[in-house]
Amino acid sequence: IFTAPSGSGKTTLVRHLLSNKDTLAFSISATTRKKRAHEVHGEDYYFLTEETFKSKIAAGDFLEWEEVYSGNFYGTLKSELDRIWGLGKHVIFDVDVRGAMSIKTQFPKNSMAVFVRAPSIEELNRRLEGRNTESKETLKRRIDKATYELTFEDRFDCTLVNDDLQKAKKEALEIVTGFLK
Repeated sequence: IFTAPSGSGKTTLVRHLLSNKDTLAFSISATTRKKRAHEVHGEDYYFLTEETFKSKIAAGDFLEWEEVYSGNFYGTLKSELDRIWGLGKHVIFDVDVRGAMSIKTQFPKNSMAVFVRAPSIEELNRRLEGRNTESKETLKRRIDKATYELTFEDRFDCTLVNDDLQKAKKEALEIVTGFLK
């Protein structure tokens, strides 16, 4: 389970792991947020309407879910675990902090929860600004949320500080390889 405040680099690290460990498969999260130009439905996320998402909540289809920002729901469909386990692979999650804690609680002995963080809030802010996907308002909301999420760091199995991407990729690979042994 890889978790981090937005902009810490968890998705980059997860993609690196997926390209280097053929025993892993990515758990595609569902969301109600708008699709970004480069994203593909069914690869990056399952983009659902709020109505569809809520009906899946009511049906018990989610392993975990959360309304991360007002009107933007994110969650992990139970069917993703079935799909990946059906392939004979280990599931790798790229989820927010609360989702990670929920998954870890459900699979305490069979999961490794890695908290990824940028070296500072200032660096995190710079990275988020560099994406050019945020308004001033959403950027402030993400930084406020990141500041809050950092208070949960000690609840995870380990922390990976992403201050040097190549070093962080190597450490992520070592963490996952060690856990899978």
